[in-house]
Amino acid sequence: VIKCKAAVAWEAGKPLSIEEVEVAPPKAHEVRIKIVATAVCHTDAYTLSGADPEGCFPVILGHEGAGIVESVGEGVTKVKKGDTVIPLYIPQCGECKFCKNPKTNLCQKIRITQGKGVMPDGTSRFTCKGKQIYHFMGTSTFSEYTVVADISVAKIDAAAPLDKVCLLGCGISTGYGAAINTAKVEPGSTCAVFGLGGVGLAVIMGCKIAGASRIIGIDINKDKYAKAKEFGATECISPQDSKKPIQEVLVEMTDGGVDYSFECIGNVGVMRAALEACHKGWGLSVIVGVAGAGQEISTRPFQLVTGRTWKGTAFGGWKSVDNVPKLVTEYMSKKIKVDEFVTHTLPFDKINEAFELMHSGK
Repeated sequence: VIKCKAAVAWEAGKPLSIEEVEVAPPKAHEVRIKIVATAVCHTDAYTLSGADPEGCFPVILGHEGAGIVESVGEGVTKVKKGDTVIPLYIPQCGECKFCKNPKTNLCQKIRITQGKGVMPDGTSRFTCKGKQIYHFMGTSTFSEYTVVADISVAKIDAAAPLDKVCLLGCGISTGYGAAINTAKVEPGSTCAVFGLGGVGLAVIMGCKIAGASRIIGIDINKDKYAKAKEFGATECISPQDSKKPIQEVLVEMTDGGVDYSFECIGNVGVMRAALEACHKGWGLSVIVGVAGAGQEISTRPFQLVTGRTWKGTAFGGWKSVDNVPKLVTEYMSKKIKVDEFVTHTLPFDKINEAFELMHSGK
């Protein structure tokens, strides 16, 4: 058993607490990882807020991390002690019908136990002050050591800087893949990206790499526009600058609507606007943001009858074990940006400050 520091969420709506936790050794088909760097994501904040129907407490959150394999359980063949890895919240077992289907990346092998905050055998590897602590998204990267299933880990280039590539565990991969895999953005097309946080910037990067000629960034926070333009946005607008609904503004700006739109916020009203900003006949809108529990989307069916398509994406459609190492290689060869997404680097015990920076849009 390893004793180490972790940021524990004891209950919903309260700040994380840095505690000494015990991390049990990995069982069969499990891997124990020394986490070197982790990022914070709105999904962690969503669960911490108490709005997540699958949220269980006390829990160790975190799902954008990178580290070094400390030890492996029986039967683990894909990674060994000392390997550099990224934990994966969407695993890839290679055996379930989802993994065998090229149309999806949603491996279901451990989905039920992962959703309940436990390892595939139904138990936890974390304890603190005599209490069992739940796992989160199969990764729990807010701990100096974590245990994951062996299908939930990608071995990456050992030379990669872990304080940067940890972002490929969720946000960057999600946005980039939404443009490249889910929308399949075409050269010369016009795109609209709603929400200019990390995921929105990654979508813009993907649209640019795919050859889009016009990329319109949309956010009420104008402080984000300069960064969006660095990533490839050709112009940025705020919904608050017009009396008309944003979809009408976009339809006028683009001679009938955009070819592709992306909702990167998790707001059901914005999801509708993103669809309705699409061009009749061929416009495609991708939902990337995660809405709150129980919320529903609405639009007039006529929007779809007249040729628009509504799609969703999880982790950008990447089959994780296969593609995360390739994304790291693309970064190392400067095909995709990663460093530019990092705004602040804080010591682990300042994790609550990191959440405050995220909530304030900084």
